[in-house]
Amino acid sequence: MSQSRHVPVMLQRCLDMLAPALTEPGAVVVDCTLGLGGHSEALLTRFPEARLVALDRDKEALRLSGERLAPFGDRATLVHAVYDELPEVLDRLGIPRVQGVLFDLGVSSMQLDEADRGFAYAQDAPLDMRMDQTTGISAAEVLNTYPPGELVRILRAYGEEKQAKRIVSAVVREREKEPFSNSARLVELIRDSLPQAAKRTGGNPAKRTFQALRIEVNGELSVLERAIPAAVKALGVGGRIAVLSYHSLEDRLVKQVFAAGAATTAPPGLPVVPERYQPRLKLLTRGAEFPTEEEVAENRRAAPARLRGAQRIREDAE
Repeated sequence: MSQSRHVPVMLQRCLDMLAPALTEPGAVVVDCTLGLGGHSEALLTRFPEARLVALDRDKEALRLSGERLAPFGDRATLVHAVYDELPEVLDRLGIPRVQGVLFDLGVSSMQLDEADRGFAYAQDAPLDMRMDQTTGISAAEVLNTYPPGELVRILRAYGEEKQAKRIVSAVVREREKEPFSNSARLVELIRDSLPQAAKRTGGNPAKRTFQALRIEVNGELSVLERAIPAAVKALGVGGRIAVLSYHSLEDRLVKQVFAAGAATTAPPGLPVVPERYQPRLKLLTRGAEFPTEEEVAENRRAAPARLRGAQRIREDAE
């Protein structure tokens, strides 16, 4: 497997954002989305005094990145876990506070590149899409068993698919003839059910439906809703968090958590704001930052990325 095929998105910018918190000996940085280990390898290389804890729910990703990070020895601790399990993982490792946290919420390149996982719509594969293939229901089961109203809700909410009703009517009609098992049939059905104008916008017409199924199968948004606040809570004062997201739903969630932490919670009209109402976070990005044109030219997967960062400036009020 060539390491060259996967260029971590906005890597330099993430490292620069986390850098001020990771120069002290013994600093702990958490890579919540290990994937193929590109970000982790760069963190360990750039911050030789830091220790890394990395999580992934995909056992195959853990195996491959374990080989890649082996030269760093016991500076890297890899854990099979979903990222909302961060508090339990840190507790088990006896780490009360961390100095850096990184999330790269894009589906791992490995999952997109390996045909048999069913994430990609460009090649035919079983409709699975589970990041952890040892648990949960597959995308095929979602398509074949969910009631039509629920499927429409998922495509609209998670895929921002305007043609959700048309697609779902076609799915329901077809699944009665024969259950769905492979991605090519679904891609073809989506193409056939969309009006001409909808096919001309924004890349492969199946993209939004596949995104929606992936988010549903892996419970990604509900996991993220728990994970981002938990990660902020794990930061020591001065610690920093960087989050790369790839669609507006994820980005909105991150923005809300950061904005809440950076706001004062004092009742209006107080002449002096007591410590317990002071903001806990300082925002490190104005809005979201985007990849450069050069980076997008080099790595088309970077195109939709949005980066937000925050720094912990005081403890939570007791």
